[in-house]
Amino acid sequence: MIIALVQIPSDGPKRDRDVVVDMSLESTKIYREVKGLRRKYYLNGEKAGGGVYEFATREEAEEWFHDGWADWMEGRFGVRPTLTLFDNHVVLDNEKGEVRVDGLSVPAPWAEDAAE
Repeated sequence: MIIALVQIPSDGPKRDRDVVVDMSLESTKIYREVKGLRRKYYLNGEKAGGGVYEFATREEAEEWFHDGWADWMEGRFGVRPTLTLFDNHVVLDNEKGEVRVDGLSVPAPWAEDAAE
């Protein structure tokens, strides 16, 4: 799995929650069809906005974040975003109480502690 962190810098105040929600909901029309995109988390911070994207593969992430992507984003937001791609091998899911490695559930290390 690949995690992409996109940050869109801002020198103004944090955007209003309702404005961000409206804009984010509207943009789901775009991201809904992105090949390999499993999830997108919309971010709103004091000095930046952006998103955390979960892709199935690096190839699919790189296909979306192609050479013209930053130009397209700059046209939408008036500022050039930064992009960082991360390999993501281990996920702790506290809601499900499980750990996954490369998408497969593995014995939870804390379960071993309880058995001792």
